Amino acid sequence: MNIMLFHSTYGLRPAVHAAAERLRAAGHVVHVPDLFDGRTFTAVEEGMDFKDEIGSEELLKRAVVASAPYSDQGLVYAGFSLGGSLAQNLALGDEKARGLLLLHGTSDIAEGASVDELPVQLHVADPDPFETHDWLNTWYLQMRRAGADVEVHRYPGAGHLFTDPELADYDAEAAEATWKVALGFLESL
Repeated sequence: MNIMLFHSTYGLRPAVHAAAERLRAAGHVVHVPDLFDGRTFTAVEEGMDFKDEIGSEELLKRAVVASAPYSDQGLVYAGFSLGGSLAQNLALGDEKARGLLLLHGTSDIAEGASVDELPVQLHVADPDPFETHDWLNTWYLQMRRAGADVEVHRYPGAGHLFTDPELADYDAEAAEATWKVALGFLESL
C-alpha cells in the first residue's frame, strides 16, 4: 500500500518517523512530508501558533503538493492530529484514494463531499479535548452521509497524542492496540 503520512502540530518528530518505519516493516511504501520546513515543537501551543502563522490554506496546499506525485497510484492518506485533518481533506477530494487512517484527529467535512465507500479508520482518546464526543458523533454521521465506511476506535484514559512515546500523552497499551488494528486495516485495503 502507498501511504502519505502527515505529522501533527509538533512537526516531523521521531515518533512520526518511527510510525513510518513500522508501516514500512509491514510492507507499505510510506511518504512522510515535512509541512513545517524542519521546525518541531515540544509544546502543543508553540506548534499551534506556528500552524496559525503558516495558515490553514497554505498547509493544505503543502499537503496537496506533497501528495500530487503519488495520487495516481491510489494513496492511503494518514495523519496524526493536525495531520489527520489534512489527510481527511485530501482523501475526500481524491477519487483514487484507497483509504484514510486518522490518528488523533479529524476535520470539518465540506458540504456536498462524496466518496464511494472510502474505508476510514479513526483512533482517538476517550475523552479527547480536541475531539469531543459531540463533535465525533456529528463527524461520524457526516462521514457516513458522504459515503465513507467508517470505524471509530476509542481509547479510554489515553492522552490526545497517545502514540508518541516522547509526549506526556503517551499510553503504551493504547498505542500498541492502535498499531495492531491499524495494520490490520491497511492489510485489508
